[in-house]
Amino acid sequence: MKNPVLIALDQGTTSSRAVVFDSQGRVLATHAIEFTQHYPKPGWVEHDPEDILQTQVQALQTAVRLSGVDVSDIAGIGITNQRETTLLWDKDTGACVHNAIVWQCRRTAPYVEKLIADGKRDIIRQRTGLVPDAYFSGTKLAYLLDTLHLHERAAQGELCFGTVDSFLAWHLVEGRPHVTDATNAGRTMLFNIHTQQWDDDLLAMLGIPRALLPEVVDTAHVVGNLRTEILGRPIPVAALAGDQHASLFGQACFETGMVKNTYGTGCFMLMNTGDSPVESRNGLLTTMAWRLDGKPTYALEGSVFMGGATVQWLRDEMKMINASTETEQIAQSVADTAGVFLVPAFTGLGAPYWDMYSRGTIVGMTRGTNRAHIVRAALEAIAYQSADLFNAMAADCGSRPPRMQVDGGASANSFLMQFQSDILGVPVIRPMVLETTALGAALLAGLGVGVYHSKEEAAAMVKPDLVFHPVMSEHHRGLAMYGWHRAVERAKGWVEA
Repeated sequence: MKNPVLIALDQGTTSSRAVVFDSQGRVLATHAIEFTQHYPKPGWVEHDPEDILQTQVQALQTAVRLSGVDVSDIAGIGITNQRETTLLWDKDTGACVHNAIVWQCRRTAPYVEKLIADGKRDIIRQRTGLVPDAYFSGTKLAYLLDTLHLHERAAQGELCFGTVDSFLAWHLVEGRPHVTDATNAGRTMLFNIHTQQWDDDLLAMLGIPRALLPEVVDTAHVVGNLRTEILGRPIPVAALAGDQHASLFGQACFETGMVKNTYGTGCFMLMNTGDSPVESRNGLLTTMAWRLDGKPTYALEGSVFMGGATVQWLRDEMKMINASTETEQIAQSVADTAGVFLVPAFTGLGAPYWDMYSRGTIVGMTRGTNRAHIVRAALEAIAYQSADLFNAMAADCGSRPPRMQVDGGASANSFLMQFQSDILGVPVIRPMVLETTALGAALLAGLGVGVYHSKEEAAAMVKPDLVFHPVMSEHHRGLAMYGWHRAVERAKGWVEA
């Protein structure tokens, strides 16, 4: 192809998106369609699988039409997806036996409590790099088999389990391949990241038959051709990747020690640790970065629960702002927070604290505290929480990363990015294409079909927009982090168990 085009299907928690890129990594068109969230009980979250499928197909067809590209120029498609969300479908009909159980769903907490009570924490940690939690797919799948009495059908090979990438591949690709990639398999709590195989001991622990499971393939790998009726010709589907792993690739974080942070509802920070998994001593997860040519690359991962959601709280509950875009100007209207710290532990604190009993706290207020101080403190809190993750990664790896790549909606806030650089003491690099999750999926697809012959060639498509350099003194930085950690201590353990 003279002008090859690559497409990313970015299937997220609240919407399905398709992004069309040229081979230079430029966005030609994008289209997203939101779909309904289902909450059957408090703490339960589901999606209708048909909504996932139909919105993704419609987003793809619309994005291609808007781009104006010739379908014959589309070289490959990459799929990136919300991770851990669990689907179970009939192998003959493709119909799901239940709604998708979303990664946010907490219904399987009793399964996790039993695993911990049975002393399984260490084996799960050692083999998967994860901690036992309802977040991951394994207990969701066990719940479906138990609740719907499907163990016999599962053992006989009549059912297929998959995360969203697997579900889309089965339904969109000719021949119905039952596959997943190593990044998504690594989020199930069933996959041994050292052997790169489904783990029989972990399967037995949760009563899951191996016959249910998809084949685990490389992250850049042609799994088959898109069904002809969708776009009018068969197109290679050449990559599968969980969203945060696609973002790491889309930031060209290919060297050991490179870090990216995605600022969304929460913040997801991943560090490339190379061909050796690093066991965290600071509350982080060990996970896959990607697998190429059969060779795994690993990462450390940390999550902040309240990133952009902190700004949403200012807007929706506190009515301090009308739109998130106002926060940058408001924060810059004051010289500092006048000693105010906001700890947005509304649902507890994640890494590195893991305190489910902490709650949101504002400290340091005086009679002179005003709206601008609190808005600024909210933005700074996002940066402080991210700094805690960055510092935990540095401690786990024994060296401090020289810079951090950023993406996601809140990374467009230049005040936040400058403060992030200041509080880390390293440059923060914002790319020209903030859709780095989609870009990563497209680049991986390009690698899978040979548009790029190496990941280094793909990296040339990732271009920086702005670099924020630290200007805060080391003394001031130390005082700021000291104040933040004092505030965190006040927030911890607030709810008495």
